[in-house]
Amino acid sequence: MTTQVRTISTPYGDARLHTDRSRHPVATLVLGHGAGRGVDSPDLVALARALPGLGISVYRVEQPWSVAGRRVAARPGVLDAATIACVDGIRARTPMVLGGRSAGARVACRLAKQLGAVGCLALSFPLLPSGNRANSRLPELLAAGVPVLVVQGERDVFGGPEAFPEAVELAVVPGADHGLKVLRRATLTQEEALALVVEAVVEWVTARVG
Repeated sequence: MTTQVRTISTPYGDARLHTDRSRHPVATLVLGHGAGRGVDSPDLVALARALPGLGISVYRVEQPWSVAGRRVAARPGVLDAATIACVDGIRARTPMVLGGRSAGARVACRLAKQLGAVGCLALSFPLLPSGNRANSRLPELLAAGVPVLVVQGERDVFGGPEAFPEAVELAVVPGADHGLKVLRRATLTQEEALALVVEAVVEWVTARVG
């Protein structure tokens, strides 16, 4: 599977859309990256490689700040506007799930309903900035307005699985941190951890469009 890359104009500069299409798609998954790393994050790459063969086309949105080579992520409004421009450029004919990792997960929660998504995928949702429960981003997560799946590492410093209320649908990656990376001595290998992420996402997305 060859990734196609094209430039999308946004109100805040050029974004890039990294596309891995399924030959027989039943769903479309749009993914935004986080503030610390771009569309080459291991979980995003794993989903882009595996899902097209399972009937899910994957589009990874590379934000303008990343395209421009800046090290600091843009403010939320800029991230949202760039994501909207990219989704408008996709014109998918199948049901869409809007997702992302970390900061990208927050964007997905804010825009999923507005953009007509049937679900929202939140990879490593940064629930507790700096571990501070007083500044919990739970209201943002709960306001998505569509079904949400949170894929969270067991050791995530921004809120492990125990920090989320029971009402939130969770897929837990044992031993994984915020980047969904596991220690060498962990029960799962890194390859197995990413396979678990892929399996959880495929099952959940398929259920949304079935």
